Amino acid sequence: MNEIDNLGASLLADIAGAQDETALEQVRIAALGKAGSISALLKTLGAMTPEERKEKGPLINGLRDTVQGALSARKEALGEAALDARLASETVDITLPVREGPEARGRIHPISQVIDEITAIFGDMGFSVAEGPDVETDDLNFTKLNFPIGHPAREMHDTFFFAPDANGERKLLRTHTSPVQVRTMMAQEPPIRVICPGRTYRMDSDQTHTPMFHQVEGLVIDKKAHMGHMKWVLEEFCKAFFEIDNVKMRFRPSFFPFTEPSVEVDIQCSRKGGEIRFGEGEDWLEILGCGMVHPNVLRNCGLDPDVYQGFAWGMGIDRIAMLKYGMPDLRPFFEADLRWLAHYGFRPLDLPTLTGGLSS
Repeated sequence: MNEIDNLGASLLADIAGAQDETALEQVRIAALGKAGSISALLKTLGAMTPEERKEKGPLINGLRDTVQGALSARKEALGEAALDARLASETVDITLPVREGPEARGRIHPISQVIDEITAIFGDMGFSVAEGPDVETDDLNFTKLNFPIGHPAREMHDTFFFAPDANGERKLLRTHTSPVQVRTMMAQEPPIRVICPGRTYRMDSDQTHTPMFHQVEGLVIDKKAHMGHMKWVLEEFCKAFFEIDNVKMRFRPSFFPFTEPSVEVDIQCSRKGGEIRFGEGEDWLEILGCGMVHPNVLRNCGLDPDVYQGFAWGMGIDRIAMLKYGMPDLRPFFEADLRWLAHYGFRPLDLPTLTGGLSS
């Protein structure tokens, strides 16, 4: 009896002294494993007389139950202590602001944003988007657009030419997106309503010009298109793009080889305080050029000018982005400065819509 009491006291002391679950498991094995001390006592019950078994059986089984209970209690206590220590080491200061994820830190470049805005506006008017290559032929960039070979108007564009090929033909970087209009007229039967956004290239660089810039042109071809339609389309675009209720526009006669008559468009603005505001004031600012498609261009594209007529316009995407969002210099658009992009860029999920607001 003293042996059982002493073994029980020793095992309970070892259980209480176990500092982690590994040490506790070693105590369990030493007591209840196949070669454990309590297991050895249980094996002796079979060799005892009925009287001895009746006397020592309850003591040995009681010792086993006591040790098992102590092991379970100690394991639970060690688990709670470990959890408390982990919670203490992994505390979070909920008063700190939540860090923005990549989808919130990222920014859409203003050019991409403005192209989306333009597409949303003209898409609502029934226009589709047409695209073409940046490297063009002289024929599509100039000749089919009524620029005769040797005509001084070709020099207006400061063109980037490539070296002549085996046939003596020189490819070039397109100076406007008008070749996309030519490709559209040659490939598609009227009626045609398209806009042509894209990169263009000219040898010019200063605060408001860069060798590569972005342009969007529009084209409408059918049997009854006229200047009144063109004025309505441009007025509605300006009201939607600049997000103003009323806009006053001024159409001035001009010259473009591919349109006749040709006009330049000014929009009413205020320049008070060095800030340009549209829809008010007494000043004017030129924003685009337009006109009725020249009959020679229609013929060059396989269309009969006695049957079809149309109008076209073009504007600089970079320039109208500067006007709308107050950017004083064009050059940072292409410098890949993340600080500039963080200031002027747009959140990726703020998609422009006519109902929700273009620049909301």
